[in-house]
Amino acid sequence: MKYVGAHVSASGGVYNAPINAVEIGAKAFALFTKNQRQWTAKELDTKTIDKWFKELEKSKIQPKHILPHDSYLINLGHPETDARAKSLDSFILELERCEILGLDRLNFHPGSHLRKISEEECLNNIAESMNRSIDATKDVKLVIENTAGQGSNLGYKFEHLAYIIDKIEDKSRVGVCIDTCHMFTAGYDIRTRETYDKTWALFDEIVGRNYLMGMHINDSKPELGSRVDRHDSLGCGQIGWDAFKFIMNDDRMDDIPLVLETINEEIWAQEIKSLYDLVEN
Repeated sequence: MKYVGAHVSASGGVYNAPINAVEIGAKAFALFTKNQRQWTAKELDTKTIDKWFKELEKSKIQPKHILPHDSYLINLGHPETDARAKSLDSFILELERCEILGLDRLNFHPGSHLRKISEEECLNNIAESMNRSIDATKDVKLVIENTAGQGSNLGYKFEHLAYIIDKIEDKSRVGVCIDTCHMFTAGYDIRTRETYDKTWALFDEIVGRNYLMGMHINDSKPELGSRVDRHDSLGCGQIGWDAFKFIMNDDRMDDIPLVLETINEEIWAQEIKSLYDLVEN
């Protein structure tokens, strides 16, 4: 069974996220557990936590179908030691907040070399930061998101994801989130049955389907292989509906959060319905 939702607002308190998810007919959702543009965060108080669990229970959405996202400021591959340490501390804080909220995974962008170090050194920094984060926390899985490869961002090649995972000591604590827009603009075509099957066969061979723990379902404004990260509403971009039909009828995407990050939240409810309408009986 597919669990589709969107990255909903948690403005006013994390407990508003499940409320907002229910309003659009979501069976899954993503959220920021703190302000994504700030390093620090107010601690989660008892009242907020209690209300979160109350609203989550009312929503009937399971924690495994929730894909929280960390702060955009964090760069676990930062070339400078002090800046990387600051990112690591913030990342550990994000993992701890997920633990408090009973969430079992945290989605994050792997990191950027900022054109100051080699790709390999940056990937090693990311893996080291992840291992230290795992040692400092418990249970929550670190879910690496593939990127479009814009600027100096790494993670746009399946080989990058595999390289990082290979260096993780406790592989039970690591997973991958595939963003369809990022996949496409990184050069992996999914528009036809043939290219979809070829791309996912590559993923299975290089990374391993057992690591897939979530997806971001987005169309793409830029063209295939452009290495530009600009999402579009479903069916309005360069990818088109066929790819999303393949996903909605692919058993390998069952029981993980499939989360919209499309550009018009006013039509999220319709997009969710449209995706479920693609399921063949």
